[in-house]
Amino acid sequence: MKTEFATAMGRALDQVRAGDPAGATRAIQDLLRGEGAGTSGRPAAQEAPRPAPAASPDGIEEAEVLGGRPARDPQAQAAPAAATAPPRHRLGAAVDALRRLRPSGLAPAGAGREAEPALPTGARFERLHHAGPGGARDYRLYVPATRPEGRPGLVLMLHGCTQTPEDFAAGTGMNEAAERHGLIVLYPHQGRSHNAQGCWNWFRPGDQEAHRGEPALLAELVQAVAARHDVDAARIFVAGLSAGGAMAATLGATHPELFSAVGVHSGLPHRAAHDVISAFAAMRGEARTARPAAGAAPRTIVFHGTADATVHPDNAQRLIDAALGGRRTAAHSEQGRSPGGRTWRRETHAAADGTALAELWRVEGSGHAWSGGRSAGSYTDPAGPDASAEMVRFFLAGA
Repeated sequence: MKTEFATAMGRALDQVRAGDPAGATRAIQDLLRGEGAGTSGRPAAQEAPRPAPAASPDGIEEAEVLGGRPARDPQAQAAPAAATAPPRHRLGAAVDALRRLRPSGLAPAGAGREAEPALPTGARFERLHHAGPGGARDYRLYVPATRPEGRPGLVLMLHGCTQTPEDFAAGTGMNEAAERHGLIVLYPHQGRSHNAQGCWNWFRPGDQEAHRGEPALLAELVQAVAARHDVDAARIFVAGLSAGGAMAATLGATHPELFSAVGVHSGLPHRAAHDVISAFAAMRGEARTARPAAGAAPRTIVFHGTADATVHPDNAQRLIDAALGGRRTAAHSEQGRSPGGRTWRRETHAAADGTALAELWRVEGSGHAWSGGRSAGSYTDPAGPDASAEMVRFFLAGA
C-alpha cells in the first residue's frame, strides 16, 4: 500500500502541476477505495486512461498545457510525508498539500506583467476589442510609423501560457522588427476565462478546425484588422511561442489561404494531441507522426532550443515534415554563433525556383524561451539568434 500510495501521490502531484487539482484528488480517493495503482493486475503502462480533467461550465478544461515545468515547491513535500498516516488522515493531508501547490512556469519574476514596449515617434500600440460570430477577444495592435511602399503586411503574434500581449511584445521585440518593414502586428489576448493558464487551446479537437473554435475566431479577427488597414492579402503571417506556436501551426494547417507563412517557436504540429493527456505525451516527444498538410501548406520557419525541457525538440522536425508534406526539396544546412554566444544550426528546404519552403533553427543550449528576445519580457533567451528578425526575413522573402 505504501508503494501504491507513493506512486499515486507522484501522479497526483503531476496532475496539480498540470493545473488539475480535481483530477489529483480523484486519483487519491480512488487509491483509498482500492482502485489505485496496481490494483487492476495490469502494468501501469496498460492501465485504462483516466477521464480528462473536468470542464468548467463553458467547457474549458482547467489544465495548464505548455505552461512550463513547475519550480520546486517545499509545500509539495507535505504530500509524500502523508504516506505514513492512517488512510483518512493521509487523504486530508494530501488534499491540503495539493490545494496549496500552484503551477509555476519558467518565466522570471514578473512574468505576465503589463510591460509597455517603447514606441518610435509616430507609431501606435492600440488597445482594442473584437467581437464577432466566432467569439470575442481583447487585443493589442502595433501600427508602425514606417509606411511601406504599397499596402502593409500583417503579423499575427500568439503568446504563450501565462503571458500577455504586452509581455510578449516586450520580450520578442517583434514590434521593432516589424517597424523596419512597415508591418502591422496583431497580439490577441487569451485570457484565463478561456483557459486556466491563458494558453491557446491547441490540444482540443474543437479548436483544431477551420470553421469553429479558436482557429475560426483568430482568422475572423485577422480578416477584420486586415480590411480596416487595407493589408496586402499576400503578406499576412502568423507566429507564436509554445502554446501560441502550436496554435500558429494549427492556423497554417486550417487557413493556408489566409496565411502566407508561419513561424513556430518551441511549439508542436497541428493535431499533435486530442486532449490533455495526449498533449503532455506530445510535449514529451511521444507524439505520433505529424500529418502532412492538406494541399499546399504555408511556408514555415521553426525555432527550437536543444535544451527545451518543456516541449521536446523532436517536435521541431515534426513541424518541418508536416510543412513539406513529402515534397522533394533542395536541402541546405549551416551553423554559426550568435553575438550572445549561442551556437545555432539552420536547415533550409527550397523549391525548384529557390524559394525557401521551410527553415529550421536549432539553438544549442537554449531552453523554452524566445531566441534573441529581450529581458523585459518572460520566456526569453537574449543570448540566442534573433528569432523575430529571422522570422520577418523569412516571411517577406516569399511575399
